Amino acid sequence: MRIGVSSYSFHQAVSAGRMSTYDIVDAAAKLGFEALDFAVLLGDDPIPEMCAKLGRQAKDAGLPVKNYAVSADFLANDLDAEVEKTCREVDNAAALGAQTFRHDVTWTQPKQGAAFTFESVLPRLAEGCRRVTEYAAQRGIKTMVENHGQFVQDSARVLALIDAVDHENFGALVDMGNFLCADEAPEKAVGVLAPYAFHAHAKDFLYKPCTAADPGTGWFGTRGGAYLRGTIIGHGVVPVEAALRILGRAGYDDTVAVEFEGLEPCEQALAISLENLRRLL
Repeated sequence: MRIGVSSYSFHQAVSAGRMSTYDIVDAAAKLGFEALDFAVLLGDDPIPEMCAKLGRQAKDAGLPVKNYAVSADFLANDLDAEVEKTCREVDNAAALGAQTFRHDVTWTQPKQGAAFTFESVLPRLAEGCRRVTEYAAQRGIKTMVENHGQFVQDSARVLALIDAVDHENFGALVDMGNFLCADEAPEKAVGVLAPYAFHAHAKDFLYKPCTAADPGTGWFGTRGGAYLRGTIIGHGVVPVEAALRILGRAGYDDTVAVEFEGLEPCEQALAISLENLRRLL
């Protein structure tokens, strides 16, 4: 496995003005990462222009672009319009030179009542994913759903969606930390989805149970009322080494990208995360 890094890991520095999105490529190379993911591109340039420029930068730096990730919501928005918008993002992934493309399918639990269970909306979600992956397949890009957003975050729901889409070009981005957002044991969940992994994120969290007092700034709640805070790989409770081993046993031998979202200075956090992840691998 090679170790990559998500551009979102630098979000703290970009938002604070310490670097631009275009600086991320050189920063990742200097730290010693071997591949790049791109998500949440911040800047004044139009996204297609940014993607083309970042793709050229990454190629010049010798860093393959593994993945491009975007938001999407096939429930809250008109399905045809959302599919069309997401397909335009596939074009941006191609401009980046990305091998894979991750899009969300919906974010939070629908509030319209019992008729809006996961099972009842699954056909609509699957239709949106299938139409996008059929388009992406023509461009040689695999598409994925991530365990992301609480409503489609459990391994069983992600697996059900992959099964419903039923397309060889559609799989999973396995984020070993995000399962905790739905109060699911990461080692169990990674084991469920590892055979369908097209890409993987290494992430770590600090954790407090639902019985603890709200720890305040920097922490967020899980679906079941526990508390999480992003942190350096190896400093939290996510069984990163076990997750890597499970992925490897399932035959996954591609990029594992660090996605850092903690309070520590991101440049230092990424250097330590890379050191720790190399040791765990």
